[in-house]
Amino acid sequence: MFAVQIGRWQVLATALSALLVGLTLPTVAATPASATTNAYDTTYYKNAIGKTGPSLKSSLHTIIGSQTKISYDAVWNALKVTDQDPNNSGNVILLYSGTSRSKALSGGDVGDWNREHVWAQSHGSFGTSAGPGTDLHHLRPADVRVNSIRGNKDFDNGGSTVSGAPGSYTDSNSFEPRDADKGDVARMILYMAVRYEGDDAWADLEPNDSVSNGSVPYHGRLSVLKQWNELDPPSAFEERRNNVIHSTYQGNRNPFIDHPEWVEAIW
Repeated sequence: MFAVQIGRWQVLATALSALLVGLTLPTVAATPASATTNAYDTTYYKNAIGKTGPSLKSSLHTIIGSQTKISYDAVWNALKVTDQDPNNSGNVILLYSGTSRSKALSGGDVGDWNREHVWAQSHGSFGTSAGPGTDLHHLRPADVRVNSIRGNKDFDNGGSTVSGAPGSYTDSNSFEPRDADKGDVARMILYMAVRYEGDDAWADLEPNDSVSNGSVPYHGRLSVLKQWNELDPPSAFEERRNNVIHSTYQGNRNPFIDHPEWVEAIW
């Protein structure tokens, strides 16, 4: 009797399995990543929303090209505001090391901080004249020695530890910032590539995948910068900085801080 019941259940289970196999289940589509929304989408960025590729890049270039320029001397005081330590109003946070250092220690001596051009001046030969040379969206306070070690190298992964900047690495032709600064660096480089397109007095700045750009108006390595943008999304510090530059100094924004997904949309 018991064996008969088992046999009947086996037959039923087999029939049920066959029925389920024959069913066509609804396809579950992957949920796409949501685009970042921003308070400026309906005002500042309204002409860029919905665009992609070269069209998006061109639209953003027009938008951020409306910019108040400042002198290189004025950059000193501006960085004391844009990069102020949120936990100590008398200090600034240094790029590449994350060190909090007194605002008063600005200069060129060991132990001071100076003005780091994230897009190296020599990559386009723009110097320190008002324009790309004084654009706060890629100028950051950095330790004098660390700044010197970075020099005009392109950005890439790997190398030896940078003294005075734990988590940063360098080799003969590239520099890797610490993890907390990777996205910042990527978004600053790509801002410059959109802002300066060669339709004014300055060179057409563009990213590429090289680490031997020298004095040509290119900066690399694009593939790595795109990874860094993904791995290190905009922080509250970076967002505040963008807001201060926009409202107090230049009147323009870094669109990749507001919309980091636009990096992939363009490149």
